[in-house]
Amino acid sequence: MINDEWVAIGYLFSAALFIFGLKNLSHPRTAPRGNQLGAMGMLVAVLTTVLQMELGEGIVGWALIGGGLLLGGVIGWIMAVRVEMTGMPELVALFNGFGGAASALVALSESWKYIENESLELPTGLEIQVVVVAAGLSALVGWMTLTGSLLAMLKLKGGVEIFGKWIRVPTWGPEWLNPIKAILFLGTLVLIVLAIDDPTNTDYLYAIIGISCLLGILLVLPIGGADMPVVVSLLNSLSGIAAAFTGFIISNSVLIVAGSLVGASGLILTFIMCKAMNRQLKDVLFKSFGGSDKEQVTRTKVGSDADEVAMMIDGAQKIIIVPGYGMAVSQCQHQVKEFADLVSEKFDTEVKYAIHPVAGRMPGHMNVLLAEANVPYEQLIEMSEINPEMPEADIALVIGANDTCNPAARTGEGPLAGMPIIDADAARTVVIIKRSLSVGYAGVDNDLFFMDKTMMLFGDGKKMMNELNSAVKEL
Repeated sequence: MINDEWVAIGYLFSAALFIFGLKNLSHPRTAPRGNQLGAMGMLVAVLTTVLQMELGEGIVGWALIGGGLLLGGVIGWIMAVRVEMTGMPELVALFNGFGGAASALVALSESWKYIENESLELPTGLEIQVVVVAAGLSALVGWMTLTGSLLAMLKLKGGVEIFGKWIRVPTWGPEWLNPIKAILFLGTLVLIVLAIDDPTNTDYLYAIIGISCLLGILLVLPIGGADMPVVVSLLNSLSGIAAAFTGFIISNSVLIVAGSLVGASGLILTFIMCKAMNRQLKDVLFKSFGGSDKEQVTRTKVGSDADEVAMMIDGAQKIIIVPGYGMAVSQCQHQVKEFADLVSEKFDTEVKYAIHPVAGRMPGHMNVLLAEANVPYEQLIEMSEINPEMPEADIALVIGANDTCNPAARTGEGPLAGMPIIDADAARTVVIIKRSLSVGYAGVDNDLFFMDKTMMLFGDGKKMMNELNSAVKEL
């Protein structure tokens, strides 16, 4: 039919927009266009689906569809406008959970369609097997993604406030918990197989949902410290996989394509993050690296002032800036850009930025912040390329970074063991802007702070950068 042909063309166009959008997201300069293409692709997919429903059996309840679109659009717009860059990792984790929940709810509704309406004839043969298996896997991955993402969000946030009391989310995962997770996972697969012979049995359905929710919590609970960017990326992948399974249930090709794209790209990013941290994914998921115990700082360091640092900068031929999560917290990326412009114009100093793959709490966090301040992309140098240049740097200016330049990673012990770091300690002079000597997110003390060649500027990142810029101007 001509209607079916137009629907197929609409889905094809939507899938093409998703693919081109994903391609554009690979570079900061084209990323805004990639977001626009992706949003346009989703709009085309939604309109095509609504058209298919209307031309088919017809739509009963336009008000519900319109209301849902309006409410979701308003909530999404408000969250996007209000969120600070420091809260982006939590927002991404939350959206991952919502994506998994949406897929799981669609799978649940498809199952309930046959349970509640006995007049509907169940599919037979291979068709019912595909529907039940896809529904079960969608429920497993979707509900697991929801609870895991909610827990990841709370961990990134640092805890939750209940009745005025701040409660920290623990990082707990003894070795004996891993066999239990394996048993629960295999048990869910067994329930899916049993459901093939009895698709209308609600006991199987509720058991799959309950075990999946528990698995999500147990999966994320042991993970802490510097491994959280890996978790966010993995949960993003799982939300896409859940969507792809749901596409098989409702025979929606564009949902299969979109879910597969998200699942594959998220999984690739997960392995990139693991490689950057010198971790195996299985170790991240099952070995509980860091975050549970914080080392107590017993050493002291006399702080410097902006005028002292400015005098050191005068005459520096090469400065490498190392941004970290503290820069995001203080939102001083614009002041950092101003500093780079100042020293470049005033002293003809070469300035570069050392970008660690997992700096911050989300993949690409530093790139986004610096792009917001219009820092030239050519100055953003990845860790593997900038480390050989560190011994040539007169000054390494570390702004709020801790774990990503902590020499403890080279010792082979503790939560950071083996993680590649920015070799800031190789620079001739190190200037660190940080509120205090406190440990980083992984809970490990940093020897870099106490080296003789290190100058500490204690205070808020934006405040200290403004003072440093003023001191440089007065030279």
